[in-house]
Amino acid sequence: MNIIEHYIKDNNFGRVVGMEFNIPEPGIVHYFLTINETHLSTPRATHGGVIAAMMDGVLGVAALSKTVLENKVVSTVEFKINYLAPSLLGDQLFGIGKIESAGKRLIITSGDIVCTNRNNILIAKAMGTFNAYPVEKAGYVI
Repeated sequence: MNIIEHYIKDNNFGRVVGMEFNIPEPGIVHYFLTINETHLSTPRATHGGVIAAMMDGVLGVAALSKTVLENKVVSTVEFKINYLAPSLLGDQLFGIGKIESAGKRLIITSGDIVCTNRNNILIAKAMGTFNAYPVEKAGYVI
């Protein structure tokens, strides 16, 4: 099992929230989430924490998709998010993350989340910093 397969298997939080992703190429990730009642903070609007959790995945897996080639994983150092429009019950969210800059340890990524069933309205934008470290420190045996 490779690092990405381990991440998918072990990411219980992402599974509970309902997030899925694919990696079209190293350094780029596509994330997907359908907003249901468990994601809401009001009768109609998605809780900001759900959008932040999705964005952390968008940014982090973009970095991870590249570091796995060096047998490394990543952890979030920080990220800044701008919420630009509300997400509503039934929304189909699509996130795209990409690497902006990568050093030996720190990786800078950017991400957008749009609502595909509402004319690709931009829900959130973010930038993040991630620390790359050896996979063994995360507890994986590859």
